[in-house]
Amino acid sequence: MSAEQMDELLSLLGPELTRQSTNYRAAIEPKQRLAVALRSCHVEPLLEDSISVNGPIGVVVAGLLGSLVSLAFSYRLGCTTVTNSVHMVCAAIEKKMMERFLPRPTEETWKEVAQGFWEKWNFPNCLGAIDGKHIVIQAPPRSGSQYFNYKKTFSIVLLALVDADYRFRVIQVGDFGRTSDGGVYAGSVLGKGMETKTLHVPTSTSLPGAAHLGEMPFVMVGDAAFPLKLYLMRPYSGKNLTHQKRIFNDRLSRARMVMENAFGIPASRWRIFHRRINLHPESVDKLVVAGCILHNFLLAPSENQRLLEEEEQQGRHMAPDRMV
Repeated sequence: MSAEQMDELLSLLGPELTRQSTNYRAAIEPKQRLAVALRSCHVEPLLEDSISVNGPIGVVVAGLLGSLVSLAFSYRLGCTTVTNSVHMVCAAIEKKMMERFLPRPTEETWKEVAQGFWEKWNFPNCLGAIDGKHIVIQAPPRSGSQYFNYKKTFSIVLLALVDADYRFRVIQVGDFGRTSDGGVYAGSVLGKGMETKTLHVPTSTSLPGAAHLGEMPFVMVGDAAFPLKLYLMRPYSGKNLTHQKRIFNDRLSRARMVMENAFGIPASRWRIFHRRINLHPESVDKLVVAGCILHNFLLAPSENQRLLEEEEQQGRHMAPDRMV
């Protein structure tokens, strides 16, 4: 994040982070709260010998507590103050920046997204690429198997629709990890809105250079975990496919690559998504929403390419989890 972007972010969030000083103590400055929150999302867990705790559980606790204590010591703040700063900044980002950087789609924005997919990925009438991502969390107490997913971890699901420039257009966070991508989509506002036709999707139009085929609807593209709909395309299944079907799968997969990159870029920038998040699920929801909004705020083509190359070199590309 550049100094100019930091100043712009502070101008947007500063009023929400300002607290009144008293006779007993001076309030923490908004700039410091913002810096602490951003740093906490980027800091890596410390080595397992940072705190003397035995067993595999102790390793996780050592990393989480060690990074928190180290961060609090660096800024000369209490651990509780650091945690509260993270919550305050996430709430401020959602309140002040959601409408500007993650607005509700309109007919004009849908057309803009479709034009971007045609120009960059050669896929016409595309409203975006959709997929789900598991955000690994610490198992909540007395939650049973609700958050337990097929990878044997506890998680919540981020369902996202992404445009051709890796920008999040629609997100839904907070579904239980045990739920499949198709199940999350069916119960989401996006899924219900597409089914009832209340999301201002443009009317059907002819494909570029193929007017003789008639009018075709605008569609989203997803993997095999999603149902086949008039407005949702998935690849052909099976191995013995015809030449035309293989070409279609290739074009659809190329359009879907933006989804994998959109998950990888914020994971590379905010390293907290590379580890188990030891927060209450509701707090994790706010953290993920804030991360998606900041991703849109910081979006820059040159920076995206650098982050993607860094992920590939480190072998930690955050491809989306699939539940077929």
